[in-house]
Amino acid sequence: MELNSAIKPIVPLTYQDTIDYLTSQLPMYQRIGKAAYKADLQNTIDLCNILGNPQNSFRSIHIAGTNGKGSVAHMLSSVLQVSGFKTGLYTSPHYRDFRERIRINGNKIPKEVVCDFVEKHKKAFEDISLSFFEMTVGMAFEHFASEKVDVAILETGMGGRLDSTNVVTPELSIITNIGYDHTDFLGDTLEKIAAEKAGIIKRQIPVVIGERKEETTTVFVNIANEMNAPLYFADGPGPDFEYDVSLIGGDYQKENITTLLKSIEVLNQMDYSIPTEAVKEGIEKVVHNTGFMGRWQTLAEHPLTICDAVHNAEGFTKVLPQLKEIKYNNLHFIFGAVSDKDLATVFPMFPKNAFYYFCRPDIPRGLNVDELKRNAAFWGLKGESYGSVNEALEAARNSANAKDLIFIGGSSFVVAEVI
Repeated sequence: MELNSAIKPIVPLTYQDTIDYLTSQLPMYQRIGKAAYKADLQNTIDLCNILGNPQNSFRSIHIAGTNGKGSVAHMLSSVLQVSGFKTGLYTSPHYRDFRERIRINGNKIPKEVVCDFVEKHKKAFEDISLSFFEMTVGMAFEHFASEKVDVAILETGMGGRLDSTNVVTPELSIITNIGYDHTDFLGDTLEKIAAEKAGIIKRQIPVVIGERKEETTTVFVNIANEMNAPLYFADGPGPDFEYDVSLIGGDYQKENITTLLKSIEVLNQMDYSIPTEAVKEGIEKVVHNTGFMGRWQTLAEHPLTICDAVHNAEGFTKVLPQLKEIKYNNLHFIFGAVSDKDLATVFPMFPKNAFYYFCRPDIPRGLNVDELKRNAAFWGLKGESYGSVNEALEAARNSANAKDLIFIGGSSFVVAEVI
């Protein structure tokens, strides 16, 4: 009997097919905003049940915060790697390759593992309408479990309480700081935002708070007391050793390093035994050990070209003073943002003697450049608008001389297009 020639064999998804499926078929907050936001953790709970609850088979450290959580996550991962721990690292967003989000000892998750995960579970995931972020969290959990990591560092996405990562029971929770960002989701006061981030605090699990603020301290104290969770604030003197973090932000990383050191102090009260030498080496080799990028990253020397994914007022209060420490003739500032960014909180602090190159990151949420330029003009910022991030960069390079400075920021999606 002849086989029906119309029947075609099932062809496995290629890696690019898989990434296209992840990013276009499933809603993703970073691309489309509110449509991707879930009001509870039920999807993630269902997902973990489908996967056999892999998150319960490895130790974890959970990190939230408005700014600095990615830096702390990468530095802590680097320190643990140097200390001999097989270390998983889950972060977001990615810059060049989706696989940057899921690493073990700095090595990205293999392409075939990404493809196999989606191929194996695609039908079940569609049945419960998972988001991009939920699927990615499940992928990380399964990869870390199958590779038997000693510990995994898990960075939250936007919030804390309702973040997909918040199904783990970590050995330590870390909240770097609280600032005004994503206020339409997390609340319009620092107290409300702190309460959402504090949703990662678990019963009897120690928590480190990186920054003490009058508006948020009481929130953390009350929730920690309610959960009977030992609470530590990252106050006190700095480290008693010299270190070099010029590659990842220099001075503006000091607060993150203070948070890191307090977290290591708490971990050493457990069974981690992290030596001081490993801390110093881990800080200095974080780029090499973890693939850390997008923070104070030098793209070129002549003219000096630096990009940084800084995107809110709290972040710019750290980055802008550091720009002033650089000697240059003229500042060429490439800036783009997403549509829900509160520009009135950042534009007043921008230097008025810079020339601005306004651009729109290539995502649906990218803010229209004409609106960006009009808003900037209101605050006395002069510049031109460009059709893309790379057009803006090309124009800046054509205008700048060797002793000028080109800075690129405003959004991780802007930075992703130039790295």
